[in-house]
Amino acid sequence: MITTEDLTFFRVLAASPSLAEAARNLNVTPPAVTQRLRALEERVGVKLIERTSRGLNLTDEGEMIATEGVEIINAIEALSERLASRTSQIRGHLRVAAPYGFGRRYVSPVVEAFVRANPAMTVTLELSDSPIRQVSESWDIVVHIGALPESDRLVTTLAPNRRILCAAPEYLEGHPPIVTPDDLIAHRCLALRENNEDVTLWRFMHADKERMTVRVHPAMSSNDGEIVRDWALAGLGVIVRSEWDVAGDLAAGRLVEILPDWAPPAADVVALLHARHGRSGRTNAFLQTLRAALANVPWRADRGSGF
Repeated sequence: MITTEDLTFFRVLAASPSLAEAARNLNVTPPAVTQRLRALEERVGVKLIERTSRGLNLTDEGEMIATEGVEIINAIEALSERLASRTSQIRGHLRVAAPYGFGRRYVSPVVEAFVRANPAMTVTLELSDSPIRQVSESWDIVVHIGALPESDRLVTTLAPNRRILCAAPEYLEGHPPIVTPDDLIAHRCLALRENNEDVTLWRFMHADKERMTVRVHPAMSSNDGEIVRDWALAGLGVIVRSEWDVAGDLAAGRLVEILPDWAPPAADVVALLHARHGRSGRTNAFLQTLRAALANVPWRADRGSGF
């Protein structure tokens, strides 16, 4: 007999490239995922997943459970939504994915406020260096910053966010002046690896619409934005960093904006929603709470500048 818990488990498993990734998404250990999969296969009497060197492949029976299981889960969630609408109480489980730093600073407090206001709700918040990889049936809302790959998700902008070229005053005092983006080639550049972007290709647009691309040679790089910002604060080099992360340091003088007339591509904060889940009561309620928290663009309010 297959339960709804089995279907929910297998939905996450089917959307994951590996058992290890599924374990992270389920917040359990890889052996626990393997054991649960084996137990499910024994109960249904067929093999559901084949493991290969390239990842996980669903068998025909696995495809059947993944496809029809989603329909069953959707029907149950829709029923819960209709029942909740009669009581005006938001209930159910919400799955949210967001970037590490932004998720800690801005999304986590919203999750806390949302659950306090809706005690019948449960929420999973998954933080990663590339939440866009979480775009699957497993997540109701994916918060993303920057350029978007092609997706069948609904996309809604939550807040504007510039990227800013900057460095610590002590670094700038001890190195040649940066007059044009080409000067960056001779400087220590600190790169953030995120969203599978080419971290060595820095793009700029001048106020008069002239474009320039520079191939830098990073002296240091990391997939953690907080680490890269800390390196810049320590005077170790030049960074291109999101406005939301460095606005306070710029206001306090710990970092200085470089080439203000040459802007890197903007990286607006957006939410990706399922076409169906985007209409659910719990998703809409959380989205409204998140919008309200970002409505005044807190990083610009902190700096006291309209940019």
